[in-house]
Amino acid sequence: MRRAAVVLTVAVFFLFSEGGIPLPRTWGADTPGASSVPATARLSAVALAAKIDEHIAAKAKANKAVLAPAADDSELVRRLYLDLTGRIPDILAARDFIDNPAADKRHRLIERLLVHDRYPIHWANVWRNWLIQDPGDMQVMFLLPGFELWLQAQLKANSRYDRMVRDLLTGAGAAPGVPAGGSPQAFYQALQFKPENVASATSRIFMGVKLECAQCHNHPFAKWKRQQFWEMAAFFSGTNPGVGRGGFGGIAPLGSFTGTGEIKIPGTDRTVKARFLDGTTPTMRGGDTRVVLLDWMVSKTNPFFARATVNRVWEHLLGTGLVEPVDEESAENQPSHPEVLRLLAAQFAASDYDLKYLIQAITLTQAYQRSSRLAHPSQADHRLFARMKVRGLTPEQLFDSLALATGQKDEDQPIAPASPFGPFNPNTPRAEFLRRFPNQDKRTEQQTSILQALYLMNGKIVADATSLEHNRNLAIIAEAKTVRTSRRIEQLFLITLNRKPTPSESARLVKYVDGGGPTKDSARALCDVFWALLNSSEFCSNH
Repeated sequence: MRRAAVVLTVAVFFLFSEGGIPLPRTWGADTPGASSVPATARLSAVALAAKIDEHIAAKAKANKAVLAPAADDSELVRRLYLDLTGRIPDILAARDFIDNPAADKRHRLIERLLVHDRYPIHWANVWRNWLIQDPGDMQVMFLLPGFELWLQAQLKANSRYDRMVRDLLTGAGAAPGVPAGGSPQAFYQALQFKPENVASATSRIFMGVKLECAQCHNHPFAKWKRQQFWEMAAFFSGTNPGVGRGGFGGIAPLGSFTGTGEIKIPGTDRTVKARFLDGTTPTMRGGDTRVVLLDWMVSKTNPFFARATVNRVWEHLLGTGLVEPVDEESAENQPSHPEVLRLLAAQFAASDYDLKYLIQAITLTQAYQRSSRLAHPSQADHRLFARMKVRGLTPEQLFDSLALATGQKDEDQPIAPASPFGPFNPNTPRAEFLRRFPNQDKRTEQQTSILQALYLMNGKIVADATSLEHNRNLAIIAEAKTVRTSRRIEQLFLITLNRKPTPSESARLVKYVDGGGPTKDSARALCDVFWALLNSSEFCSNH
């Protein structure tokens, strides 16, 4: 409590805030993309980024919006590390990038981070939270370590996204060294092995179509009808947990699936047969009905699959989807930039569903690399992408960044950890921290960061990290009497915010530290500055 009162005025200085498959008739003939996705030649990531920026600039001009300038080097290096590796850069990485005079350093940094050891770790976090939004079931929690390690292996190998989805939904292709049952079982277990739940998740996550509202009745406003919901569920009508038939945790291998392609609508005497969302009837050749669905779903001529994926990744990287919300595209909720969505989807398909190519192209755009500072009232509408949106850190990003900034041990595990629970060990500080922040559809909302900040402000983690008795690295900086105070403050800024202080910030904080604060102890005063930086909204945000 004393610490909070002492440094409240210090913290104020660092608050950072936001100044060939036709679509079905029910989709809406006026919906962008309501035609076959044409085969197209693959562009380079640089060329694709340039075309995207042309469309965004034209839309901004039409709306009389002033495009924000490019983010400075310190702002961008932090953003790229958070988005591609899941945590802030260390002080050396930040300094090296800021001081590097090379004209192509931004492009080169993106290339390096996409092969960084932490890329698969971070994006496995991202995909796990998209695929399993409620891991509260104990059996799901038991399966999650293997599931995340399976995702890490797929991402490290840069597996084709369509193959990754196919393996997930059919249970094929377990990665070497991954605990048995770790890949598809967690996904199915979280959905209780119910065909209707699996169908809802599959259509929402992989095709951007939210069918849940049609499960029990025809919604008065939604295009999708109850019949279509259960026709989709019929593809998974053979899904069952197979308890007692072996497998991991009593769950049978999903390869044993035997679907009929038919399902009875609950509360009725009607039985419906599986049909695709475009209204066409599949040709069942016997065997796994899910494979029939997947053959249609991941086809390069399917307009749903690529569009849904590029929109979800775009929303994650820029804070706002081209279609927002990401799983509710309709005639009433059309893309803000239909040309960008069509272009990205076509190029993602042309790249053979290469996720790294997609991420590289988006992060190379001027839209992604713009400053987040509000410099003109016309930049307030985030759907114009005239400036970068300030995003809250996910719980994983915040803890891992905090651990790096305070010199704590990295708890992330390699692809094949010695412990079967790996990073999900429930007794670690990381696991305890993550339990405090439940999953949600949009994990980068700034409200999440407010909750995180309150926990940090009053929690033991930061209290210990900003204590001379518990943080030896901080003690060394604080006790380095031969180093100028301004230099020590600069080090703390680079460690936490990955930038140097402004002249005004430096002058005020040098005066505070040299004066010793309320305790008249300059070392303790420097700890107060460190505490304020870690608790600032700038530290808790991706901007």
